[in-house]
Amino acid sequence: MIGSNKVLDSLKNIGLNLYERKIYIALLAKGVASAAIVSEISGVPRSRSYDVLQSLSEKGFVVMQPSKPIKYVALAPIEAMERTKQNMEKKHKEMVARIDDIKASGTMEELKTIHKEGLSMIQPYEMTGTLKGSNIINRQLKSVFKEAQKTISIATTETGLEKLHLNHFRVLKKMSKNGVKIKIAAPFSDKKIANDFSSVAEIKNVKDGKGRVYTVDDKHIIMSLSDDNKVHETQDVMFWANSEHAVKNLGDSVFTQIWKSASNLVE
Repeated sequence: MIGSNKVLDSLKNIGLNLYERKIYIALLAKGVASAAIVSEISGVPRSRSYDVLQSLSEKGFVVMQPSKPIKYVALAPIEAMERTKQNMEKKHKEMVARIDDIKASGTMEELKTIHKEGLSMIQPYEMTGTLKGSNIINRQLKSVFKEAQKTISIATTETGLEKLHLNHFRVLKKMSKNGVKIKIAAPFSDKKIANDFSSVAEIKNVKDGKGRVYTVDDKHIIMSLSDDNKVHETQDVMFWANSEHAVKNLGDSVFTQIWKSASNLVE
């Protein structure tokens, strides 16, 4: 096989599927070749090679020569990467513009109405879910923080506090300015983090934070189901519920117990 696994993985990360990766590398090695020859070198079935070459041409990795038989030329890697970057930036801008158009149109109101009517038919116990992976967890936390009207209560670990500061300090600062009362109980060993959070929340120090629980108003609770010090961030798991009952009978009781056992920070 031409090309190391590292090279193949790198091309995968920018959106090329397995056949596209194999054919592009084969064509780089050959320079100029027909679909039949590229198929033979790459090991990609000949019946698929035409479609794959067409796809690579559209993505900016390959140029077709109008000859008989048609031949293909691989663009220099640096040029191919730059074209790919430009294409992605263009598509991103187009997608952002489409999203903004939807948000400003009657479509958004219709979607909101459908969502509201759908929620009215859902029982509270159905509004639950398992969140796996830091990216998904952070997106959900950011979403529920933004919904806060009155209170946000957070009990977390030292690692969890660092991630909270890195990913959510800005939104918590904004919610604090909007009048939301925020409480955070955590191991505040980092003075900068402690100073930053003390400006937006009432904070207390916990000697050995072993879990993470977040509650927002009487609506949302998010609790850890894994130890963030022992699992990779992709394997981190948390439980989420949009339930007043769960917040009052689980989240509030857990947070209150931690808060009462915590101490004020000593300057």
